[in-house]
Amino acid sequence: MESPPDNDVLWARSLHFRHRDGSPGLAGVSLGVREGEILAVSGPRGSGKTTLLRCLSGQVPVGTGEVWFNSAPVHTLGPVARERLRRDRFGWIDPEPVLIPELNVWENAALPLMLRGTGRRRAKAAALEWLERLDVGDRARSRPRELRQAERQRVAIARALAPAPTVLFADEPTATLHRADRTHVLRTLTTAARSHGITVVLATHDADTAALADRTVNLLDGRRVHTVHLPDAPDAEGRAACSLSA
Repeated sequence: MESPPDNDVLWARSLHFRHRDGSPGLAGVSLGVREGEILAVSGPRGSGKTTLLRCLSGQVPVGTGEVWFNSAPVHTLGPVARERLRRDRFGWIDPEPVLIPELNVWENAALPLMLRGTGRRRAKAAALEWLERLDVGDRARSRPRELRQAERQRVAIARALAPAPTVLFADEPTATLHRADRTHVLRTLTTAARSHGITVVLATHDADTAALADRTVNLLDGRRVHTVHLPDAPDAEGRAACSLSA
């Protein structure tokens, strides 16, 4: 079995995945992500971006292939070990913010830390720091229902960053935001990741978002391709042009 490169925090080889209905999700995808790198996974809707992030993060077991994190195999872990890995080492941002309505903003942002066993005071301080960076510190005691959509997504991003994950997986994290909010949030996210040495794997179908990454991997129909022409805005329509990898 080939070992992953020493400088790759994430490494995957020949990933294949089929959805429950039998439709293909990934077809032989291989890639490496270097420590501290911001990698964009680009492609049109339905190209396999979310599926790839879910396989890399251990949310779902791969059909065939290998996934390694810090030179340790993820593809051989059972459900409990994968859950522990996600809790302790990974962060995740969904396209739509999923917050617990019974908790206020800072409690939502601090929740992953408290689940790790961090004391309430330390967890609150870390959560408030990131809420301030994302311009929602003044809403710390509000309930999610009292926030605008953009504010809720900022809270979800703060929640993902507060535990200082080794790898942050961001699945179209600003797809629901207006352009001004999107630009600010993305720049905050990428600046924070670089200053804290967080590796980011960012799924996007927006060319402007992909441009903020250090490197881009393009997907189409579950396969890596050389190029994919992406729209300038998330809600733009258009056909993707591509050339298949050799």
